[in-house]
Amino acid sequence: MAADMTPLIVPDTVIPAGPEATSWTDVDPTIDLWAEIDRLRKEKNAVILAHYYQDPEIQDLADFVGDSLDLSRKAAATEADMIVFCGVRFMAEVAKILSPTKTVVLPDLNAGCSLEESCPPDDFAKFVAQHPDHIVVTYINSSARVKALSDVIVTSSNAEHIVRNLPADRPILFAPDKHLGSYIQRQTGRDMIFWDGACIVHDMFSERELVKLKARHPHAPVAAHPECHEGILKHADHVGSTRSILDYVVDHPADTVIVATEQHIFHQMQKSAPGKTFLAAPGADGTCNCANCPYMELNTLEKLYLSMVNEAPRVEINEDLRLKALKPLEKMLEMSPPAKANQETKSQNGKGKAAA
Repeated sequence: MAADMTPLIVPDTVIPAGPEATSWTDVDPTIDLWAEIDRLRKEKNAVILAHYYQDPEIQDLADFVGDSLDLSRKAAATEADMIVFCGVRFMAEVAKILSPTKTVVLPDLNAGCSLEESCPPDDFAKFVAQHPDHIVVTYINSSARVKALSDVIVTSSNAEHIVRNLPADRPILFAPDKHLGSYIQRQTGRDMIFWDGACIVHDMFSERELVKLKARHPHAPVAAHPECHEGILKHADHVGSTRSILDYVVDHPADTVIVATEQHIFHQMQKSAPGKTFLAAPGADGTCNCANCPYMELNTLEKLYLSMVNEAPRVEINEDLRLKALKPLEKMLEMSPPAKANQETKSQNGKGKAAA
C-alpha cells in the first residue's frame, strides 16, 4: 500500500510565485523542455541539483545528483547565481543557509518531508526545554527553525561517528527520526531520548514481506537505510545512507540485491551496474508501492522549468535564523569524518558549473 500523503504546512521561509508569475497555461505546449531548461541554466547562471529520490528525467538533466548535504555544499562551491534544488523543502533551506547570496528555488513549494512536518518548531522548543541537560542532536531532515534549536546536525552517513564523539557524560536528545536515533543508540550504547518522528516511506516497509522476499532470493544481500525500523534493519547486510547504499550494491559481487529505501535511487544503480537486478523491499501488501516518496514525486520537468522562469518558489531566510541554523551545521562539519571523494554523482549531461 502506498504511503498516505498528509498535507504539509509550507513554512514562511518559502516564498511562492506571485499572481503575475508565468503558469503552465501560458507556456507553448510544444516547447522542448530540456532545451529551455538548458537555456535558462545558462542565462541565469544556475546550477541544478537533484536528490537520488527524484524522477530519472530530472536526475539526468541535473548538474549534480546526490545526497542533500553534499549537493548543498557542492552548489555553495560553484560560481552559480541560482540554485535549483530538485528535492524537498528542508534541502533547499540548507542550500540557502550555506549560500545566502545565491537565489535558491525549488520546483514545488509543497514538496515537504514527513520528518520535518512531524517536528513543529514550537513543540520542539518545549521538548528541548524539558531536557536542559541533554545535547540536542538533530537529523538534517528538519526545518531551519528546528536546526536553530539544536547543538549539532547529523546526516545518516555521519550520525554514528558524531554521536560517538560527543561528551560521554551527557545524555542525548535525538530528533526527529526515532528509527535513525534508535539505530544509532544500538550502535553506540549512548543514553538517548527520541522525538517521535518517522519517514513515511521507510516506516512502511514490512518485515514479514521482506522475509518472504529473502526466501525467494536467498543469495541476495539486503541494503537498508537507517530511517527504516528495526524490523527491517535486523535483516540487513548493509545499513547506510543513500550514497553508501549505492556504493555497496554496485561493489557487491551479488547479481541481485534487495534495497530498502526510496526506489528512485535505482536509476543511478542501474546506470552504474546495468547487469544487476535491484529489488525494492515490499510494504505490507507485498508490493513495492510504498517505496516511492510522494513529496519527491511532486517535482516535474514542467515545474522545474517554471521555477527557473519565475525564480519562485524561492527560499528566503532572515539572517538571524540563518546564523542560528548555520551554527549546528558548522559543528557537524567540524565533527564529521573526512569526506570520501565523489560524494555526488555528476550528471551524464555534464552541463553544470565546475566546483570552485
